[in-house]
Amino acid sequence: MLKVLHRAMIVAIYLFLLAPIIVVFFISFNSSNRLALAFEPPSLQWYANLLSNQGFIEGARVSFITASITAIVVLLIGVPVSLAVARYRFKFKGAVEALFISPLVVPSVVLGLGLLLVFQPIGLTGTFAGIVIAHTGITIPYVIRTTLMSLTTADVSCEEAAKVLGANSWTTFRRITLPIIFPGLIAGAVMAFIISFDEAVISLFIAGSGRVTLPVEMFRYLQYRSDPEIAALSVVLILISVIIVLVVERAMGLRKVMNG
Repeated sequence: MLKVLHRAMIVAIYLFLLAPIIVVFFISFNSSNRLALAFEPPSLQWYANLLSNQGFIEGARVSFITASITAIVVLLIGVPVSLAVARYRFKFKGAVEALFISPLVVPSVVLGLGLLLVFQPIGLTGTFAGIVIAHTGITIPYVIRTTLMSLTTADVSCEEAAKVLGANSWTTFRRITLPIIFPGLIAGAVMAFIISFDEAVISLFIAGSGRVTLPVEMFRYLQYRSDPEIAALSVVLILISVIIVLVVERAMGLRKVMNG
């Protein structure tokens, strides 16, 4: 009896969590122009309309470019910081680590407003550079956390053996350390890409009237229209996220990637 109740509770929790996605999925096939759950003959017209919506297409292009650049930048910054924190002892080590992790605890609205006040006088609002810098600040904690997890759980004896045998620091990193932390790097890069692609609050402050990301374009679309096209776009974005997870799982195992 307890086992049945336990399974029923698990099913109920999953249904509760998946209910919004299921509702959006059915709304995206509405034949009417109402953004509501209606039992009407299904239609693919809203998915077809996505192909001609230039605002969404341009927003997706901007989001993809900024998310890709952001993922690369956070790796270039996060890996050296993680190595320094994990392998060396220096003054204010805890403060340095806390500084790079701090964006996780600061509200997005506060970050967005602060970045706007800093970027506007120097002309970075509405630019790729401004969005990338802002997204780098909020995604770098994920790369540092996953890389640190890989470094702290790795066996350092391999690195020490390589140095004893005459390998320099760069060779040791390239041949020993990098393969060890690679799953953590992939996890951090994937998380950085997805978070950057989906970021709406900070992008809303930084985008202005210039480079508009897809989440900002979706927000502006909902201000003036409320039809199932936005639901169709949401379903497409969900499917893209699922595909990314499946590709990572197929390539190297999702559990291995997330646990480092």
